[in-house]
Amino acid sequence: MNLKNLHNVYFLGIGGIGMSAIARWFGHVGIPVKGYDKTPSPLTQQLVEEGIYVHYEDTLDTIPTEVKGHKSHTLIVWTPAMPADSVQLDYFRREGYLLKKRAEVLGSITKDMFTIAVAGTHGKTSTSSIISHLLKSAGMNVTAFLGGITQNYESNLILHDESRDEAPIVVVEADEYDRSFLQLHPNIAVVTSVDPDHLDIYGDHQELTRNFNAFIDLIHPEGHLLIQKNAFSALNRNNFGFSRVESYSLTSSSIHATNIRSGIRSFAFDYVKEDQFITDLTIHVPGFHNVENALAAVTVALDLGIKESDIRDGLDSYKGVKRRFEIKHQHHDRVYIDDYAHHPEEIKAFLGSVKAMYPDKKLTAVFQPHLFTRTRDFAREFSSSLSLADEVVLMEIYPAREKPIEGVNAAMLLGEITAVKKSVQKREDLMAYLETASPEVLVTIGAGDIDRMVEPITKWIKGYGN
Repeated sequence: MNLKNLHNVYFLGIGGIGMSAIARWFGHVGIPVKGYDKTPSPLTQQLVEEGIYVHYEDTLDTIPTEVKGHKSHTLIVWTPAMPADSVQLDYFRREGYLLKKRAEVLGSITKDMFTIAVAGTHGKTSTSSIISHLLKSAGMNVTAFLGGITQNYESNLILHDESRDEAPIVVVEADEYDRSFLQLHPNIAVVTSVDPDHLDIYGDHQELTRNFNAFIDLIHPEGHLLIQKNAFSALNRNNFGFSRVESYSLTSSSIHATNIRSGIRSFAFDYVKEDQFITDLTIHVPGFHNVENALAAVTVALDLGIKESDIRDGLDSYKGVKRRFEIKHQHHDRVYIDDYAHHPEEIKAFLGSVKAMYPDKKLTAVFQPHLFTRTRDFAREFSSSLSLADEVVLMEIYPAREKPIEGVNAAMLLGEITAVKKSVQKREDLMAYLETASPEVLVTIGAGDIDRMVEPITKWIKGYGN
């Protein structure tokens, strides 16, 4: 794919978090960008404000004339989340356009750059965001393609300074869905977790781990693999084609944390790596899992020669990622936190940290399951993780790209949830239910459209009792 020959780039599913970052990148390098998405969203609105044309009808009439008229100089970028019966996708295939999946395009953009790729079934967005911020705040020339909106930069894309002489370092969130991460060429790779997920794609955990091993095999021969201890065990491998392999975990690896202290809005800890010791690091994003993510990020920063003082300052100034342990409201009698968690292990880590922060308060969790297949495959695990809350409120499953599966619904999780109070609530009834429930610590959890409830809930809880 020769980027110099492109006159247009057209995105099918431009509002996706990964797609929109690449769309922004093409716009930044001066190639006209246009795209389709199913529904308007804050992301698509932001793209429009940045001068990118976006429409919301999957018809031939809505394809821009510039795209129809310059087939040989147009790239179509599409996401596997597009439905198989998409009118526009079918047209572009039939007419012989150059079609590339998002992952292929990302691989082409980054193949000649020094690449730090962060993979994992959970933890990759936060870890890649911390790495990006540590590097940028230390003055390094960084480009980052992220799977969330960073609070520091209000974007899922960080752009390097083209006026600088040194080549940029690129940080990429390496997505395992649809085997996307196999398109990348890492110099440094971080693997945060290899828990079972996306079994609709992989079939079983063994196939998932086989593909994570294939990702690791793509690391440059002189590269560096940093892998979470449990993930390393899951991969069941001893031989690598490169010399630098290190594992990390909260407490029991050569890279670990000691003296962890939980606060209301921050966690402090000491970093330990063999004979290296950095005391009193603070991250202002709560959660034990974020301390573990920070261990990986600090290790990458040290590997790139960043000074301890810059690492300390960078970690202290890191603000987090929207919808990752995002504290929306905190008052002595009412707390509201929103989180993107959609895998049982993510929920377990999130709720465990919330309980550690507010041990004497009642915890109410509102959870929207994401995907019928994931709910079916991990029903028991979801119920177990959610049982950490004192009260559980379930919303109906967000289907995303999937069709309904008979017998699979949110209610199937209720039976094994051990919380005394548990229920399924319709979206339109949720606010009224919360008003009567009077939660002390309220959390919303999920990767679907539960995010559209965040602002109404925030407004309500801030005005509670007034």
